[in-house]
Amino acid sequence: MHRVLVPVDGSENSRRAVEFLIKFAMGRAAPQIHLLNVQPPIMSGDMYPSVTAEMVNAIHRTAGEEALKAASTLLDASKMTYSTRILFGDPAELIARFAREQGCDGIVMGTRGMGAVRNLVLGSVATKIVHLADVPVTLVK
Repeated sequence: MHRVLVPVDGSENSRRAVEFLIKFAMGRAAPQIHLLNVQPPIMSGDMYPSVTAEMVNAIHRTAGEEALKAASTLLDASKMTYSTRILFGDPAELIARFAREQGCDGIVMGTRGMGAVRNLVLGSVATKIVHLADVPVTLVK
């Protein structure tokens, strides 16, 4: 794999996915790593009338940066280079689209993230990505 997308949400499983990628890449040509965090949309009932779009964007950016922190720390310690990106919208759709647009050869991600209850109701993001992605998806427990 030369270009690898690693979607992270700050969960223990996404941290393990980064650790897996680091171990897998040892002794091989260093892949181009894209760390991605997707902030899901805020439901209209979750907002107050005085909340502006700028405030919502700032909240998403802060949450995204926090979610990327552990993965970035691991990759920094391993001396691997990577890029980071935060997107806003449907996680599965944006992850699959990002992989296509960046020409990624694969996706490495955790099986369950921060939203365990949401995953039970709406279906696992990982499962959706497996169906939407055009490239191999490696799921790490």
